Amino acid sequence: MILIFQAMTLLRGHKAFCVTPVKEHTGSLAHQTPFFLKYNPHMKNQSLKTTVLLITAACFLSFFVFGFTDNLKGPTLPAMIRELNIDYGTSGNIFFGEYFGFIITSLIAGILADRLGLKTVLLLAGIFLALGVAGYSTFQNTLLLTASLFSAGLGLGAIELGANAAIVQIHPQKKGLYLNLMAVLHGLGSLVAPLFAAWLLGLDVSWRIIYRWDILLIVLFILLFSSIHFPKTQSQTNSLDIRKIPSLAFKGNLPWFYAAIAFYVAAEIGVASWLVTFLQEIRGESVAASNQSLSLFFTLLMLGRLAGGFIVHRLGYLRSILFAAIASLICISLGAFTSQSLFLPATGFFFSIIFPTFTATVSEHQKENTNTILGVLFTFAGIGGLIGPWAIAWASNLLGLNFGFRFGVIFTALLVISTLVLSKGTQNETNA
Repeated sequence: MILIFQAMTLLRGHKAFCVTPVKEHTGSLAHQTPFFLKYNPHMKNQSLKTTVLLITAACFLSFFVFGFTDNLKGPTLPAMIRELNIDYGTSGNIFFGEYFGFIITSLIAGILADRLGLKTVLLLAGIFLALGVAGYSTFQNTLLLTASLFSAGLGLGAIELGANAAIVQIHPQKKGLYLNLMAVLHGLGSLVAPLFAAWLLGLDVSWRIIYRWDILLIVLFILLFSSIHFPKTQSQTNSLDIRKIPSLAFKGNLPWFYAAIAFYVAAEIGVASWLVTFLQEIRGESVAASNQSLSLFFTLLMLGRLAGGFIVHRLGYLRSILFAAIASLICISLGAFTSQSLFLPATGFFFSIIFPTFTATVSEHQKENTNTILGVLFTFAGIGGLIGPWAIAWASNLLGLNFGFRFGVIFTALLVISTLVLSKGTQNETNA
């Protein structure tokens, strides 16, 4: 948050600067430099530092907004159900609008970023998010509420793509570090949202008013990105034929990256969605204890990213992911197959680095049309987010929650297998 305040101060004196597009450096990662390389000589150093700080701070803020907005739904759900007099199925259908919007925009935003630039994508993200939150906090009709969350999902998907791609481009040497640190802000927003909502609900404040407070954060996000000059990237200067996207996006080992991140998100979202219910109904824990376990899961997820960010670029991206995936599999298996429930929230610590480090790995291996490829990657992540909770729900209906929850173990095992395939493929390429 200190970084964000520093950036707001810098905005007062921030001036536009000239940019000359240059070709991307093809050397080792250690010699790569940010995508804006040529400035007026007398402004070069100061403009570079200022722009990097501003964009980094804005991206960090965007992920805090992401986590905060996305996690207001849960604590305000009971109040919404009571007010609208709807059942759980209807509320689930309303929430589906957000996930559907997220999946759609994950792919489209990548293409738009390669054509129009990341600033356009991130500003559109803020507009869609503001419209969605405003509508969700106003409308009474379930169809309009679904449409509002669809708009919010479009915004969240664009933030996922835009902020990650921006960090990759301005921190090429330490993108693994900064992507993990940015994810910490998402975790912080996810922790603050239920606490903020619970506090206001305890004061008998309407759930709609709680969402309207979120609009202030979104407006700050829009204003910050409006004030920043984003230099053009190489991908903007190279036009992409949309017809070539399938062959471009599925070449080499990229499908294994998509599979791995889908399995990961299915495991993480599946566990997070069903942990409280599993602990209450299968392990007999109280409401307070089960919710504390979920809070511990997100806390460890955040702390793991904070610590892991300083490790992954030293240990190596795929090696770090493989270690984390194997540790996650051991942890979730112990929690699901033994009575030691503490291992379940502890899984969050090892889950923590996997998503941002996958993003860093793909961006390092894919030098051209990176935004489009990241869009496809996040699309598969969104699909995993849909499949995980859904698979656990239906398996629980058919075979019982004790068995259904163990689908999280299956998804994590598939993640380990996919990562092993990727690691072996990378070693073969290195030895070739």
